[in-house]
Amino acid sequence: MTSQGQAAWELLLPAVGAPARRRGRALQEALREAVRSGRLAAGTRLPSTRELAADLGVSRGLVTEAYEQLTAEGYLRSDRGAGTWVGGAARAAVRGARDLAAGAPGTRVDFRPGTPDLSLFPRSAWAAAQRSVLARLPHPALGYPDPRGLPELREALAAMLTRRRGVVADPERLVVCSGVAQASTLLGFVLRARGLRRVGIEDPGSPEHGRLFASTGMETVWLPLDEEGLRPEPLAGSGVRAVVVTPSHQFPSGISWSAERRAALLDWARTVDGYVLEDDYDGDFRYDRAPVGALQGLDPERVAYAGSVSKSLAPGLRLGWMLVPEALLDEVVERKRTMDLGNPVLDQAVLAEFVTRGGYDRQLRRCQRAYRERRDALLAALAEHLPGTRVSGIAAGLHVIARVPGRFGPSVRFLARAAEAGVALRPLEEYGTARPADGDVRLVIGYAHLPPASVTTGIRLVAEACARD
Repeated sequence: MTSQGQAAWELLLPAVGAPARRRGRALQEALREAVRSGRLAAGTRLPSTRELAADLGVSRGLVTEAYEQLTAEGYLRSDRGAGTWVGGAARAAVRGARDLAAGAPGTRVDFRPGTPDLSLFPRSAWAAAQRSVLARLPHPALGYPDPRGLPELREALAAMLTRRRGVVADPERLVVCSGVAQASTLLGFVLRARGLRRVGIEDPGSPEHGRLFASTGMETVWLPLDEEGLRPEPLAGSGVRAVVVTPSHQFPSGISWSAERRAALLDWARTVDGYVLEDDYDGDFRYDRAPVGALQGLDPERVAYAGSVSKSLAPGLRLGWMLVPEALLDEVVERKRTMDLGNPVLDQAVLAEFVTRGGYDRQLRRCQRAYRERRDALLAALAEHLPGTRVSGIAAGLHVIARVPGRFGPSVRFLARAAEAGVALRPLEEYGTARPADGDVRLVIGYAHLPPASVTTGIRLVAEACARD
C-alpha cells in the first residue's frame, strides 16, 4: 500500500462502517473533513480509485463518485492522466460556538436591570396556542408574509394596545418588528433617508437607543431631564428633529412625565416638523394605580409608538410592534421588507392566538403580582440593610433608582465591594452624562427576575461587604 493510500485508508476506514445506504455520503463527508482540517494537506496526491476501493473494501464506483463530488466542490483537483490531488482552496473552520449573550460569570445575585423573570413564561399556554395554530393554519399562510405582519396579529395587537395603553391603533399602520430594537433601526434608516442626521435621547436614558440609531448613521444628542420630563429649552436649542423618549415610566429615572411636558414635546415636534419615538418598554406594569396612557394617543401623526413582549413574555421571542405615523408608513414598510421579508409566520400566529384568547392579559396579571412582591421585598431589604437609602420614581416597572447614603460609599468602593461579594450592580452614571456631585451612591437596581429571597440576600451581602474595612 502506498503512503498516500495508507493515510487515506486510516482517515476513511470509519466511514465504510456506515449502513450501506449511507456509505457513499459518509465517505464523502469523511474525505471532505480530512481536507478541511488539514489532515490531508494541500498538494497531497490521493491513491487511484481502484487502489483506495481495494484498501477500503468498497466498490470502485463509490470512491469514484466521492472523488467526482469533491472535485466539483473544489476540495480536490483532477489532472487528466496525472491522478487526483488535494486542492488548496479549503481552510479549516473555527471550532465551537461562543455564547455572546450578556452574563455575569461568578455572580451570586445579579441586580442589573432589564430582564424579566423568564421562569414565568407560560409554557403550557404557549404550547397549547402553538398546537391550535398548527392545526388550523392553511398552507398558503406559510409563504412570505405581509412585511407589516400577519393581519390577525396586527388586529389583535391594535385592539389590545387601544384598550390597555390608550393609543390610536389602526392595524394598517401597525408593523410587527423584532422588538423595539428593530423598530428603532427601521425608524432611524427612514429618518436618515429624509435628511435627518441627529436624534435626541434622554439624559439619563438607555445608551442602547444611541447605539441603535448610530447603526443607521445618525448622531445622538443627550437631552437633559428634570423631575417632570424632558426640559424644553435644551430640546429647542439642540437642533434635532427626532427624539426617543420613555414618558410613561422614564428609564432609568423612574419618573412619569407630567402632562405639561408631554404637551410641550408634541408642540416642539409640530413646530420643527419632527418625530418622536415612544419606547413603551414596561407601560403595563404600574403597581399603585392604573398605568398612565401612552403619549402616542395625543398625536399619532407625530409619535411612532413601539413596544414588545420582552418584559411580559420573554426577550428571546423577538416580537414587538410599532405604530407608524401615516407620513412615514410606506417607507418603514419598504425598509422592513428589504431588511428581513417579515417576522416568522408561526410565531406571529401563536402570539395572535395568545392575545385573542386572553392568555396575554392573564400573563400580565401574573407578572404584575410577582413583580410587585419583589419590589416590596427590595424596598424592605434596603431599609433594613442599607438604612437611609432613598428610592425615587413611581411604583412601576422592573427597576428602581436607589440613592445609598455616602457613608456606605464612595461609589467606586461600594461597587467593588459588591462585586467581591458576588453581587452585580449598575451605577446610574452609566446611563447618561451627569456625574453625582455628592458622595451618595446612585444605583439602578433591577429586581423582576429575582425571587424575593434572592433580593433580600443580595442587599444583605452588599451591606456586609461594605461594613468590612
